[in-house]
Amino acid sequence: MSTRGGAGKPLRADARRNREAVLAKAREIFDAGDFYDLRFDDFARLAGVGTGTLYRHFPTREALAEAVYHEEVATLCDRARELRATLPPAEALASFLRGMVGYLATYQGLARTLATLMATESGALAEGSRALEQVVADLVAAAVRDGTIRDDVGAGAVMMALHGIGAAHDRPDWRAEADDVITLVLDGLRRPSPGAHRRGNS
Repeated sequence: MSTRGGAGKPLRADARRNREAVLAKAREIFDAGDFYDLRFDDFARLAGVGTGTLYRHFPTREALAEAVYHEEVATLCDRARELRATLPPAEALASFLRGMVGYLATYQGLARTLATLMATESGALAEGSRALEQVVADLVAAAVRDGTIRDDVGAGAVMMALHGIGAAHDRPDWRAEADDVITLVLDGLRRPSPGAHRRGNS
């Protein structure tokens, strides 16, 4: 989480609290799906800070949206690194992908808004998307080195599956189908056992 102001200096404790209060309220509003329905000044009132404080930290609605996005991406990236450090590589990858489905299910409004933002041309948002893809690539690479998943499918294909899952959020059986897609992805990534091809042709 950023604790620095626009000039690169650490924020005072009260300024940091105000910034975090605005971010927390914006995240709630994101998840409710109302982020673009409110006047920008309303974010200050709802967070319990002055309008000047809002504009000092987030001069535009887009700046606030990007800050929320980066907070979420940082949390997901930290989770991926934690799993990679504590679980066998294939288990870490599986846990992260299933956790992403759980995240999308729990924070549907937030996830939908973030997916919309990721489709924009913002360089800052593209940077966050690349960071998320990089931690997925690291999980995949670790499992490849471990010999538990195949080496001819890259992280891009895994990210495409995640994007597809997110885009299909309006399907009535979305959660069950999303879990099934992750199962298919993990089964498809699994390295075939020696002799499996010969047995299939016998």
